[in-house]
Amino acid sequence: MLKWYKEAGQNNDVVISSRVRLARNLKDYSFSAKLSEKQASELVEKVKAATPLIEGQASMKFYSCSADVLGDTEKTAMVERHIISPLLVAKEQSTGLILSSDESISIMINEEDHIRIQSITGGMNIEEAFQAANKIDDITNEIFDFAFHEKYGYLTSCPTNVGTGLRASYMMFLPALTAAGKIIKLAEELGQYGIALRGTYGEASKSVGSLYQISNQKTLGSTEKEIMDSLDRIVWQVMKQERRQREYILTNNYDEFEDKVHRSYGVLKYAKQLSSADAMALLAQLKLGIDMNLIHLKENYNVHELMMEIQPGNLQCQLDKNVGSVQRDKYRADYIRKKLPEPV
Repeated sequence: MLKWYKEAGQNNDVVISSRVRLARNLKDYSFSAKLSEKQASELVEKVKAATPLIEGQASMKFYSCSADVLGDTEKTAMVERHIISPLLVAKEQSTGLILSSDESISIMINEEDHIRIQSITGGMNIEEAFQAANKIDDITNEIFDFAFHEKYGYLTSCPTNVGTGLRASYMMFLPALTAAGKIIKLAEELGQYGIALRGTYGEASKSVGSLYQISNQKTLGSTEKEIMDSLDRIVWQVMKQERRQREYILTNNYDEFEDKVHRSYGVLKYAKQLSSADAMALLAQLKLGIDMNLIHLKENYNVHELMMEIQPGNLQCQLDKNVGSVQRDKYRADYIRKKLPEPV
């Protein structure tokens, strides 16, 4: 089964993926911050035990594990593929994970909340992501008694998630706005509408490869549809700004930018060593060039898939061993050379 990030979606020149996350807590347990280690371990095992029921009703293959016993490299690779959060990795308490075979649905256990259901799809399709997450939520609602208040809705560890417990987000590719130095101003403007612009891996992370997360900040007092509709309106405007800035580049700096794109391809194709940062910058340049028809490859190639595969954790998982940064840089360059199709 294809992983979600291997499938092309709508408007994928700018919108890489759509994600919905639902925060839920079990009524009979304290919030995660107040759990003892014994309670945390019990909670993880209780939720993991529901995997066969979720699998049967969702008609999908799921796997479950105790996330805290995974190796550091495997955890890093899962963060890179947006399966789990950096917070889950950093947590010292018992944690768990239930994951679909295509990695489009994950259930983090005992992260900030007891249960965080995440659904992710390629391209711009937040409704599809919501429907998938909502289906899992309906199934788990039948199994567990969630903390719910008639007036305030679902109760969560963080007050901003109280209500629907829904965080909707888009991963956006914004190289033209980044190059123009407009990201800080954009973040300020989005904040006025209750929308957050964050780095590639969420809160407190930096952007790599011009990838940013844009999401709602509050859930209380709004329905799921209102949250997603509001986010969609904002994302359409951001998409227009990015495309307008790309047109400006073509109009005013066509030859210079075309040369940069082809130089980036040349380095990617022939370099013997590439750091993660350098590779991401070059791949971002190449993806932008492909999207703007400045370079054509013999195959219809998904550059974002390669961006995920060449991250440190995923590279080491492919090698099936931990290696130092110099060896990773050599293997990364070799991997990219073999994967990149020839230009037309």
